[in-house]
Amino acid sequence: MLNGNDAMLTKWLGLGALLVVLDQLSKLWISSHFFYGESHTVTGFFNLVLAHNTGASFSMLSDAGGWQRWLFSAIAFVASVWIIWLLRKHQQERLFCLALAFILGGAVGNLIDRLVYGYVVDFLDFHWDEHHFAAFNVADTAINIGAALLLWDSFKKKPEKNDGSVTR
Repeated sequence: MLNGNDAMLTKWLGLGALLVVLDQLSKLWISSHFFYGESHTVTGFFNLVLAHNTGASFSMLSDAGGWQRWLFSAIAFVASVWIIWLLRKHQQERLFCLALAFILGGAVGNLIDRLVYGYVVDFLDFHWDEHHFAAFNVADTAINIGAALLLWDSFKKKPEKNDGSVTR
């Protein structure tokens, strides 16, 4: 039976794993129903499109020649290990851990793509008239939600320790 701390850590890791599963299932669906570059209009401002991103956010370094795959994979791996360490250390801090679980799920989802395909599968395309935002996916959304939650958490007053210092 898990103690309270192990149960909390399992909960945060479970949320991250759920996000990885949702991300990978959505990418599998779009990849099996669309051909590369195909786009279907859903609304006047949103399309589904199958895109491959060999770079980082907003396709940064996508034309760098291939080395970026391993750089971004290494960054995602190191970040994931660090996030798991933070989750273990701060597992009772709900908002902080919720944010980390979202970022972890997104990082691992995109890491899987980079390792398996050499690119990240993107398919959510928002636009205004002919001006398109960079296509993205569930993992990217999770990372951005996690970042927003971390920002929100940073504005919350942290409890003081017995010695007068602030936690984290």
